[in-house]
Amino acid sequence: MADPGIYLGTDSGATTSKTGGIRADGSIISHQLRQSSTNSAAGRAAVIAGWVEGASGFLAENKFTWRDVRGVGLAIPGPYEGYGVLGRSANLPADFAGWDFAGDYARAIAAVAGRAVPLIAGNDGNYGGVGEAHRVRAGRAAGVLMFAPGSGLGCAYVDPHGLPLDGDTLCGMEAGHMPAPLHLLGGIRPFTCGCGRDWGCIEAYTTISGLPQLLAEMLKKHPGHPLATSPLAPKEKALTLRGLAQKGDALALDIFDFQARALGLHLANLAMAVDAEFVVIGGGLIDPGSTTPEFRARYLAGIRAAAEPYLWPAQRQKIQVVPATLGELSQAIGAALVARASFGPKARSLA
Repeated sequence: MADPGIYLGTDSGATTSKTGGIRADGSIISHQLRQSSTNSAAGRAAVIAGWVEGASGFLAENKFTWRDVRGVGLAIPGPYEGYGVLGRSANLPADFAGWDFAGDYARAIAAVAGRAVPLIAGNDGNYGGVGEAHRVRAGRAAGVLMFAPGSGLGCAYVDPHGLPLDGDTLCGMEAGHMPAPLHLLGGIRPFTCGCGRDWGCIEAYTTISGLPQLLAEMLKKHPGHPLATSPLAPKEKALTLRGLAQKGDALALDIFDFQARALGLHLANLAMAVDAEFVVIGGGLIDPGSTTPEFRARYLAGIRAAAEPYLWPAQRQKIQVVPATLGELSQAIGAALVARASFGPKARSLA
């Protein structure tokens, strides 16, 4: 008899929390996420209450109850002091450091469900990779790399069984903070990164976080551009670039071509270590609601072209660079998939 149970995923961002779920066969229950404010300014208890409300609301909207839930996954940004214990996050209140969020959430779920429900927690980027990998592999055994450039660079590696590389200290695939190959990027200077490292983290060359610095460098080549004399603050100038690129602005296109090249070189670097068949690119630059098909094709082609000379011949033939398809669903669905892998009947893989 097929398992009638379901698995829930909670994706807790710095500002917004989302809930999704899957059936026991891995199919997505709904493509409509339940979203709510994380409400971290109100304290830890408020965050937990929001997660529980999101999960209970999702169940009610999709005609399930807590009796149907076999496990819950929680995707939350690191760093961590240990499993389920938050470290000092730049986007959460300082007193959240040391918070046993996994223990508190498990107890809150047990209270509302009337029984203990198995819970697993992990890095949101890794779990987002699990969701996208499940979609792109379509039941096949294949490794998947995911890059999600946004405010920072989310990175994940998902093995052929569908499980993420977490690492022994839960810092696995924090690959946005590996150094960029600056000698292959025109000898550009090491940019400042929010993590505090001074070796030129790749995140600073591929995401919004480094755009103000990259814009300042690129304006030297485009001194007559209106942004050179704009009264806007550096970050506000940077946030205009995506829209300008859609209109064919030469400066903006140069900047995003540079970001694509930097990400492509990073792809080749990581391919030496994990040798994945699929590379999924997420983030706002491939969002159909914000970018044109022509821009997305140019960005993905730039990533592939930069990586190709540095791949092994077999990798050039096999590696596929593809856009993400789950969007904001990815992390909640990935968390639910990890819960199914951990607590389901097979409890071995996500295949």
